[in-house]
Amino acid sequence: MQLCLVQHGAAKTEAEDPQRGLTEKGRRTVERMAAFLTSLAFSLDRIEHSEKLRARQTAEILAAQLQPREGTVQIPGITPNDDVEPMVARLAKEEKNIMLVGHLPYLNRLVARLLGLDVNPAVLQFQMGGVVRMDRDDEGQWVVRWVLPPEVLRERT
Repeated sequence: MQLCLVQHGAAKTEAEDPQRGLTEKGRRTVERMAAFLTSLAFSLDRIEHSEKLRARQTAEILAAQLQPREGTVQIPGITPNDDVEPMVARLAKEEKNIMLVGHLPYLNRLVARLLGLDVNPAVLQFQMGGVVRMDRDDEGQWVVRWVLPPEVLRERT
């Protein structure tokens, strides 16, 4: 099973937009990431995201290029301060390759737990629009396969 964890793209401040949708720069970053991920041609069944607008918009941009077989799905329980244990248990049984678009500190805590560590301190430094790929082997052990921060993808002018 392959799992891609994505921190949503850069969002507007609450003063600019109470729903905190993506900024224009955040959209461009996610679009560049989606284009690069498409070039990797990995198999993706579904993109899941939180109910927050910035996560949904990020998932939609990624899905437009990656074309997951089952599309995008909003799921509960993955907002910034939610408990990661239900997701850890669910992922132990998941067979499909999924992308999870969420928030910090949730994603940091999830990675730590999947690796069998305590939830603090963070073992990876997520960045808005960045992707972490993890794989689960036949024995149920998780490994970090790669980390792709958005700054490695140059913005085209």
